Amino acid sequence: MNPILIFDFNTKSDLSNWRVVNDGVMGGTSRSKFYLNSKGHGCFDGTVSLENNGGFCSVKYEFNSISLDKKKIICLRIKGDGKNYQFRVKTNKSDAHSYIYPFRTSGDWQNIEISVIEFYPSFRGRKLDIPNYDGSRLEEIAFLIGNKKGENFQLLLDRIEVK
Repeated sequence: MNPILIFDFNTKSDLSNWRVVNDGVMGGTSRSKFYLNSKGHGCFDGTVSLENNGGFCSVKYEFNSISLDKKKIICLRIKGDGKNYQFRVKTNKSDAHSYIYPFRTSGDWQNIEISVIEFYPSFRGRKLDIPNYDGSRLEEIAFLIGNKKGENFQLLLDRIEVK
């Protein structure tokens, strides 16, 4: 089976469907941005602040619905800064809840393979009592940092696909 490419970053990538969402939606003061660096990698960086009950930065990508069908492994090629992040997926972009997979970066390029059943449902930091993600539909992905502390961060993205 051929992989489903969700996004492949390069110097000509169109980031218009990627959107930064920080804790300012709740009154927080965290700041982040998402852009292509000189090597064509997606660069998500900024500063998480706990002021005004804040504490997270995220970037999300919405796209037309895809069915993962029999493909059940989401593969991320990323390079982080040694910090913890979350990779989030939504079955419907209008859903209030996300399905979450937490991961730690190493400071080097990593290939992270995530079985879809490992994504657990959550809303505003609380785990929900509904089944884990089933992979039937996918309309949004996101990266989030929110480690309950103020910190600078940088996450580089190279490729996101489903096998």
